[in-house]
Amino acid sequence: MNNVKFDWELDASTAIALQKRLRSHLILELPEDFELKTIAGVDVSFPEPKTGLCVIVVLSAATLEVFELVHHFMKIDFPYISGLLSFREGPIFMKTHAKLKSKPDLYFFDGQGIAHPRGLGLASHMGLLLNKPSIGVAKSHLYGSYEPPGLVKGQWSPLKDYNDNTIGAVLRTRTNKKPVFISPGHLIDVKHSLELTLKYAIKYRIPEPTRLAHIWTQKLKRTIST
Repeated sequence: MNNVKFDWELDASTAIALQKRLRSHLILELPEDFELKTIAGVDVSFPEPKTGLCVIVVLSAATLEVFELVHHFMKIDFPYISGLLSFREGPIFMKTHAKLKSKPDLYFFDGQGIAHPRGLGLASHMGLLLNKPSIGVAKSHLYGSYEPPGLVKGQWSPLKDYNDNTIGAVLRTRTNKKPVFISPGHLIDVKHSLELTLKYAIKYRIPEPTRLAHIWTQKLKRTIST
């Protein structure tokens, strides 16, 4: 979306107002010409309270071969505020993304998509800025109501907002393990977000793209000195 300003120097009230405005620009369906050749996993961590580290791993959608990995770390001044994490993690993601040579077709974020109090979690916000399909796969519940899914891998239940609209899915990616909370970010719907997350959650609770990105953030934050 070309008219979105990359302005991160906002106070909390202004950031909330921006989220409400940007929400109306989201498109929750796949483009007609969508082809899935490459997927990216994104993970952001904070080795220190004001130092952020982001890793983006790009994989083949067919073989899961990793053919690009980039990272970046920088000082982050925006405080931790629930519901405003994209203003804390977004700047470092965009800096990291600028290092990519490839152009992934789909992004998996360790965070929320539209399953967010104002419908604009990290996956939605970044997907909108990139104008790319994005999926939020969160390890914990932030917003919405749901019934626990069955205990077998592949079972799921709808995640709904408080007007009874389906905004995501609670998916069991491993039998007898905690579920993950999936929601579309931008340029994708709930159905495809669910199907693709399950497809790439091969052996572990977390889908392979974000799992690999997380592994690298853990390695890098032990070696990067700020």
